[in-house]
Amino acid sequence: MLPPPCACDPEVLAHAAASEQERCCTQSAMSARCKAQTLQVIDTEYSADAVEWCPLDDWDTILACGTYQLKKPEGKEDTDDPHTRLGRLYLHRYSPEQKFSPMTELQRLETAAILDMKWCHLPVAGHPMLAMANAKGAVELYKLTGSRESCAIELTYNMEVGQECLALSLDWSTGLRESGCPIKIICSDSRGRLSLLQLDESSPSLDILCQWEAHGFEAWIAAFNYWNCNVVYSGGDDSLLKVWDTRTQPDRPLLTSKRHSMGVCSIQSNPHRENVLATGSYDEHVLLWDTRQMKQPVSDTHVQGGVWRLKWHPIHSNLLLAACMHSGFHILDCDFKSEECPILTSYVLHNSLAYGADWARCSSQPALLTNQDAAALHCRESTGSISDCRTQNLDRSNQNLKIFYESPTASFDVVLEDESGEYVPETNPLQKDAPPPAETAVSLYSPPDSSVLATCSFYDHMLHVWRWECQRAQSSE
Repeated sequence: MLPPPCACDPEVLAHAAASEQERCCTQSAMSARCKAQTLQVIDTEYSADAVEWCPLDDWDTILACGTYQLKKPEGKEDTDDPHTRLGRLYLHRYSPEQKFSPMTELQRLETAAILDMKWCHLPVAGHPMLAMANAKGAVELYKLTGSRESCAIELTYNMEVGQECLALSLDWSTGLRESGCPIKIICSDSRGRLSLLQLDESSPSLDILCQWEAHGFEAWIAAFNYWNCNVVYSGGDDSLLKVWDTRTQPDRPLLTSKRHSMGVCSIQSNPHRENVLATGSYDEHVLLWDTRQMKQPVSDTHVQGGVWRLKWHPIHSNLLLAACMHSGFHILDCDFKSEECPILTSYVLHNSLAYGADWARCSSQPALLTNQDAAALHCRESTGSISDCRTQNLDRSNQNLKIFYESPTASFDVVLEDESGEYVPETNPLQKDAPPPAETAVSLYSPPDSSVLATCSFYDHMLHVWRWECQRAQSSE
């Protein structure tokens, strides 16, 4: 198998830019219009597998990126000796006012290989706190200090959850952001165990409350029910999804589901809607569950790639971001109106396995869709044809494609502009031949809602930061 092309090759850059221009991600021209724009692409050098935006309001422009790299023993290319698992933690700041390179690296820290990491949703002793699951079988706590413009993280505590194992995933109990409750972490490991930890905020330090055998193979994922943190979920390489009540001796699960046909590797409780749970698997399906009745899922969406991570939107209860390994990143509209969730957007500019993904809580720049709307209105008034307008926009975009190349080893930016420096919005090739709307109804779109996302891919060691925008249709007779 040929290695993935270098993402810094000029031909690859041009292809990526063209692909981005042609991509239109919409479920229906009459229901939603969605756009995606790459803001910056960064080479992480080591294989990237985790990205997390800080969820605290005063720190919501801070992004952490974790990596995992296998290193062969020096001078022993053909040896059977175990590889060294190296990691590196990057800290970046997002500055939306910087048009072409909004991400600034603040810090890089050499660590053990990183499998997962999450920010606590509440400050701990007045500071943001990042928890990391690493390849040495440990959970580490990092404190963020300084100001938003100039901050750094420092290791404050390290707890081993098992010998000769990898800590594979973790989750905080703070998803609803309710203060006054004990702060806990659930961690899964490569020996199939779950470890329930409690944070001592005064230290800060961690205590193991209980640890148990949960799966016969790797326990890929563990997560809290944010609405009842006594309940945790786990997924393993044994293809099982399990539900546990930590108030009792957790030697027997409350429920075991065999609905997934391969290893279960992603789980997240919806922080906006009680009783809603999302799970993903190597079987390439995203399942939505009503936790009050888990005999069968509410919906089943085939995403054509193993679902390594799932993230609910920080504000909108229906939007779910999925990192789908071989098929890129997808945004699902979980409206519970059908047995399959519509895929609003597919971001496929990565050249390797899609692993890490997260939404930023910070606001974005002005709307991507404004120019297109104005151009469409002008074309309709002057030519009476929406399809002619789309064709003109496509030709115009092709004539003015610019690629901003920042560094062969650091990052590059793909931006579409016209001669005046205005952003050229994407056209909709999937809808360009669609019939015009019925004369009896006028389709009005709501103001565009914009989000910033970070995604990362493994073998090409790339971190992408991009904007996504969606407008919902409002029909009136």
